[in-house]
Amino acid sequence: MPEQNTWTIEELVALTDKVQNGTVEFRGKPFEFQFCELSEKEEPKLKALPDNATESEKSDWYAQIGNDRILAMIRKANTKSPQTVSLTAENWAELPITLRFSITSEILSLREDVAGNFSSG
Repeated sequence: MPEQNTWTIEELVALTDKVQNGTVEFRGKPFEFQFCELSEKEEPKLKALPDNATESEKSDWYAQIGNDRILAMIRKANTKSPQTVSLTAENWAELPITLRFSITSEILSLREDVAGNFSSG
């Protein structure tokens, strides 16, 4: 019998189907959004980074894949729960970059909460 604070395979698989909600505070007001975890097959694909890529090209590549991943997570949630859409690919590009950073950080910190369940005590 697994401990209560240990994930089961069924719970982990279910996370990729569950719409999750996040909230960030931006300039004194809350902003709510939704996202879904991705399975490997849903991860955005980018061309491989050339071995001779410059540091600038590497940085741009990692930024692009991070942005594409967050957008894929948002799109997936929007498909599953269209009645609660607040972010879209179109309005994501128009948001203040500081708000986008906060949303990305919140999604990644929620993902880290999940990862924390895998660390040995």
